[in-house]
Amino acid sequence: MKRRVALKVLGASLGAGAVAYAAAPVAQWAAGLSLDDVLRKHYKVLSPEELAQILQRLEAETKALHGVEVHIADDRAQEGVSFGYALNLTACIGCRKCAEACHRENNHDRRTNNSYIRVLEMTQGSLDMEQGRVDYDHAVPAPGKYYMPVQCQHCDDAPCVKVCPVEATWKEPDGIVVVDYAWCIGCRYCEAACPYHARRFNWHTPEIPADEINPDQGYLSNRIRPKGVVEKCTFCLHRTRRGLLPACLEACPTGSRVFGNLLDPKSELRWVLEHKRVYVLKEELGTRPRFFYYFDE
Repeated sequence: MKRRVALKVLGASLGAGAVAYAAAPVAQWAAGLSLDDVLRKHYKVLSPEELAQILQRLEAETKALHGVEVHIADDRAQEGVSFGYALNLTACIGCRKCAEACHRENNHDRRTNNSYIRVLEMTQGSLDMEQGRVDYDHAVPAPGKYYMPVQCQHCDDAPCVKVCPVEATWKEPDGIVVVDYAWCIGCRYCEAACPYHARRFNWHTPEIPADEINPDQGYLSNRIRPKGVVEKCTFCLHRTRRGLLPACLEACPTGSRVFGNLLDPKSELRWVLEHKRVYVLKEELGTRPRFFYYFDE
């Protein structure tokens, strides 16, 4: 049993107001907990040595559970980098190749076909994402329609970060909003607070065939997440912080996606922001997304 489960059980027990009754469940879960699980520090205060031990243990657990050798890295934000993303709605054809790439890259549960990207089929002339359809099953692009992929917007004033009661999610210096899956207690407050429906809750232990597991993993990104936590897009930080592009961008057959450093005046992203009709989703909420949409004309 993991630390977050123990905390939830303990909280529920104590909330009942009877210490005597609380003692029994405490004894039950304590037997299955390691001292490391109970005393685990927040990611932000882990020493390099402590983090190295955690990564080594997670790699060993993955080998034991899935029979696959993986490497889990701790990729840190780089100075002078502030990530942003733009998407050309004129070019997107709704093929969902981006969602498929996200599914594979991020070691998502195969049974639920989970992905951090939802592609909405929109009626031309409307910008209301709440009216979009995700369940279209006809040939694309369809007449009178356009397509809007939606994922985490990595907001500078992120509602999800504000509501987390244990600070398991936060914004990194390069603009990426992350989750420490070992610290998350699965309360789903962040999921409810996100106006873009960009967070996913793991209801079941992920099922991934051994030969489909991506072994190149990051602690705050695509390592296999446990049951009972909320997860989200990380701009593929295990790739982008190493100078690579997000998997969804590389999979796009029409070149609809542009990713880059907002601080680099020569980046393609900056050119798009300065020369195209750009907008953000639900601007009236003041969340200040780092994900931008634009049309060619």
